[in-house]
Order: sequence, then C-alpha cells, then structure tokens
Amino acid sequence: MAKLAAMWRQSVQEVFPDAGLREPVTASDIVEAERRLGRALPTDLEQLLLESNGVLGHAHVDTVWTIDQIVEQNLRFWSDETFAQLYMPFDALMFFGDNGGGDQFAFVQKPQRPDVFVWEHESDSRRWVANNLRDYLGRSLRVGGDDWYRQ
Repeated sequence: MAKLAAMWRQSVQEVFPDAGLREPVTASDIVEAERRLGRALPTDLEQLLLESNGVLGHAHVDTVWTIDQIVEQNLRFWSDETFAQLYMPFDALMFFGDNGGGDQFAFVQKPQRPDVFVWEHESDSRRWVANNLRDYLGRSLRVGGDDWYRQ
C-alpha cells in the first residue's frame, strides 16, 4: 500500500513541483470519514489521502481538499435546504476539490465511476472534465489557472 501511495505524491510533483503536499491521514481517519459520510471514499482518493491530506495547486487552490473538508463540504451539499431549493440534487456526487472561484470537482457515486466532473455554481451544470483522479491532477496542475477545465 505504501508503494501505491507514494505513486500519488510522485505523480503530483512530476506535474507541478511546487504543489503543496501535507502529512498523510491514517487508516482510522479514513474509516471515521466514511462513517460520517455514510459511504466509502473512491479508492484513488483514499490512496491519495493516505499519502497527502489534500493537494494545494496553483495560487494555493485546494485542488484536493483535506479529509475534513471532504466530509464537511459533502455533508453540507447533501443536506443544505437552501441548496435543495436552488440546485439539482447532489447526493450522487462526492466532492473533493474546487477551483478557488466557487466551482467544485466531484466523483459520481451513483452509479460509481472513476471520472471527475465539475459542478459550475453559476449555472448548476455538471460536466465531465477528467477520466479519473490521476487525469484530473495532471490537467489541473499542469495547466494552472482556476478555469483550466473551460479551455
């Protein structure tokens, strides 16, 4: 497992050497997060968190949130009554990062798939931006700028 996790740190640094990497979470942190969320984290996200508790990209944008942010933000998106009145349901999504300007990145969990989608908060649109977490990190960290997915 350590070799798989080290692969994430190396992948991030190859694309963007100045990326902010944090201390890893523990397996018990993952178990607690999944308990609070009521669902499992995607495997790739779990492995990344076991190597670095989030990733800071260009301009210190939370390309991948900390495990605490993942739990707090998803619980908010899934239960906020105001959001329920303004937007389509979020229960099929697992948010894990943002662009620093309000748009959020997520995995679709119903049905479960590795692709990454962006939720654009101005239009409530949800669209595909990457094949998987590795592709997302490569695209977002390589290009830079908070609107890399619009290019």
